[in-house]
Amino acid sequence: MQIFRMLTTRLIKTDLQATTKDELFEEMVSLFADNGEISDREAALDAIYEREEKMTTGVAPGFALPHGKLAGITGVKMALGISHKGIEYDSLDGEPVHIVLMLFSEPQNPAPHIEALAEIGRLLSVPGLPEKLEQAPNAEAVLKILSGEE
Repeated sequence: MQIFRMLTTRLIKTDLQATTKDELFEEMVSLFADNGEISDREAALDAIYEREEKMTTGVAPGFALPHGKLAGITGVKMALGISHKGIEYDSLDGEPVHIVLMLFSEPQNPAPHIEALAEIGRLLSVPGLPEKLEQAPNAEAVLKILSGEE
């Protein structure tokens, strides 16, 4: 599974405005909804918050991976956001988040969800990748960076 193939430029936002986790969740879910990827914003937010209650998804330095299972989704849907100022997120390291990859997957088929999380984990181990993504001037550049790493 290649992450860059699952993203489109319309699901990449290189100028997130959120400064808190709650604002971020609203902004990212709106990205999905405004682009026709989900139809029920409230159900999407509920899925994200339900997962977040178990443990923070601010799992790597500067990176968050909010995710949830959502009825009506086929496979995995992803959106990527970049914040230049940082988002207070209650991350494991206590630092602000700058890169967010939000994903939703279908509840009855865990395999694509697990594959996506594994590939994201592999990408997180690529030296310098977060910095490259933060410096990307637009969504096209983000996709090019990701395709080069995958």
